[in-house]
Amino acid sequence: MKKIFEKDFYGKKIVVEHGELAKQANGALLVRFNDTVVLSTVCAANDANLLSDFFPLMVVYQEKLYSVGKIPGGFIKREGRPTEAATLAARMIDRPMRPLFPEDFRNEVQVVNTVLSVDPDSPPEMPAMFGSSLATCISKVPFDGPIAGVKVGRVDGKFIINPTVEEAENSDIDLTVAGTIDAINMVEAGSKEVSESDMLDALMFGHEAIKELCKFEIEIIEEIGEEKMDYPRLEIQDELRLEVDNLIRTDLDKALRIMDKQEKYAAIDKIKEDLINKYTLENTNLSDEELNELKVKLVRIFDAIEYELFRNITVLEHTRSDGRSMTEIRPISTDIDILPRTHGSALFTRGQTQSLSVTTLGALGEHQILDGLDIETEKRFMLHYNFPAFSVGETGRYGAPGRREIGHGALGERALLQVIPSEDEFPYTIRVVSEILESNGSSSQASICAGCMSLMAAGVPIKAPVAGIAMGLITAGDDYTILTDIQGMEDHLGDMDFKVAGTRNGICALQMDIKIKGVTKEILEKALLQAHDARMEILDKMEKTILKPRAEVSKYAPKTLTFMINPNKIKDVIGKGGEMITKIILEASGVDAVTDINAVKVDLEDDGRVIIYHSDKEIIEKTANMIKDIVREAEVGKIYNAKVVKIEDFGCFVQIWPGCEGLVHISALAKEHVKKTEDVVKLGDEILVKCLGYDKKGRLNFSRKDALTENNDK
Repeated sequence: MKKIFEKDFYGKKIVVEHGELAKQANGALLVRFNDTVVLSTVCAANDANLLSDFFPLMVVYQEKLYSVGKIPGGFIKREGRPTEAATLAARMIDRPMRPLFPEDFRNEVQVVNTVLSVDPDSPPEMPAMFGSSLATCISKVPFDGPIAGVKVGRVDGKFIINPTVEEAENSDIDLTVAGTIDAINMVEAGSKEVSESDMLDALMFGHEAIKELCKFEIEIIEEIGEEKMDYPRLEIQDELRLEVDNLIRTDLDKALRIMDKQEKYAAIDKIKEDLINKYTLENTNLSDEELNELKVKLVRIFDAIEYELFRNITVLEHTRSDGRSMTEIRPISTDIDILPRTHGSALFTRGQTQSLSVTTLGALGEHQILDGLDIETEKRFMLHYNFPAFSVGETGRYGAPGRREIGHGALGERALLQVIPSEDEFPYTIRVVSEILESNGSSSQASICAGCMSLMAAGVPIKAPVAGIAMGLITAGDDYTILTDIQGMEDHLGDMDFKVAGTRNGICALQMDIKIKGVTKEILEKALLQAHDARMEILDKMEKTILKPRAEVSKYAPKTLTFMINPNKIKDVIGKGGEMITKIILEASGVDAVTDINAVKVDLEDDGRVIIYHSDKEIIEKTANMIKDIVREAEVGKIYNAKVVKIEDFGCFVQIWPGCEGLVHISALAKEHVKKTEDVVKLGDEILVKCLGYDKKGRLNFSRKDALTENNDK
């Protein structure tokens, strides 16, 4: 039976429909958020791989282009691989949900969100998160929810929940926050140099709205929720736990205190390997399947002891595994101009994390085209992040970027976007690529630091330098410690990864993921203030290498010239089938094809703006003059020096400048009667003509006779 639940939420209506669609799924809901409609479903496998070391959760976010009245581009004309926006939306739902599944749950779970209709003022990501949580909560799948999320904006100092498109454009905060009724457990934000206190207020404002949504979910769960499934667990005997603990605790404690990453990891791996070998030799009577199960139990006991020891060392002893204080940043080194022929390059190294970032400048026409559900259809600033396996001394997969690489790149892009100059100030498409060469914690923040320096080295007039730092949280019972500049083990064994990037004036980007159920306002406040101090220290280091953007772009980067023409003349510059613009590019550049790397680039904007790009200023000037000749309009009554370019029986055609031609009728060639055009002019002659204006067919007419008469009168 179909059931409908409704709620008015900050000026918009949420409608939840259950019992009509996708009834074979373990949980399914249709969520309406004004005119935005999302179908959220959840299914869990009945069996489980108890020996797996991870929980197989898949969150899918499917963008259907019919939801915004679009037909997909390309030859196939159907949706293909997820867009970057869809990938980020799926990650945003996964991150607050994953920590709330039981730790020993190993049944595969798929949460699928299908976007069916989109109202631009009611973005589908938030109803998809709401639907994912609620569909899981009402299903048989064990889940310690509900969770919910909201977007928070701020216009004229006033916070707004789920802002409209217009409100978002005028907002200085773009915050997505998710959590339970008790605490926040996921944050994603971009902001225009907002203070730590204002950002904290925005987080708390968002959490108040989250509480309302969670209460609404609880009402629905109480009415239609079903009993949770019983699931298989891997049982580990207490005797085995105690036995392993006695064997490894002392050695593992010593290994965790080793400063060097590689040496530490090697020592830990050796203890684990010796443990497994010992039990393998002592249990030769076991079958392969039984032996494999024993090995998994040993690894889980080992991991639990490592987890406990690490927390005791950090929280109770106030000692970090590499010897630093809780607020100390690892040694930083910076350099620029590493790559001589790129437009801008920089190297940022912090401890054993290293990013080589490269900036490339291109024409505005080289922007990224977005084929998604957003109103935005193009992007002129991009940051791409690459994380090769060798950066952590391993072998691995190479190919298309995964969700992690897309997410890290998006975070860096969001941080630096806040200081990127406008298109009018700097008419370039800008691409930054971060190549992670070493990684031991927070390579995304290293990418922001290196990316910022590479932008300045490339001559991009950013508003202010940006730096980023990752904060960690380690809890032990009621005690906790906040760590500045977490490294890999502190991230892996810790409870929070809280990344903060910004300028000296304020925060530009924020991202938080946690492995516990939530964090308090007190923890968030301390982490933000500690991150602020660290950011200032990193900016000091960066500014010793490069203080401000260079005054000019690299000699290898395209130079630009911008001027305005009459928008009605754009078609004349382009010409029939692009014939005229192609001719201009080839002649000005001295190349044979417009695709030649040395060809000048010309962007023609609808408002009449012309932007020319080339590394050679002379070629830019030549191109500009050719375009100006085409759009220049002859003045009626003015005398011009013209070249005869074509002879006809009824007169001749003359060119007063390239692209501007007109007819001198045979009757207007001379004062006396002319029987034959060639009697007066020949091809290539230069003659004086007077502009008579345009005829009824829009053709330009000139008179040699009137020009001669006026000259004689003078």
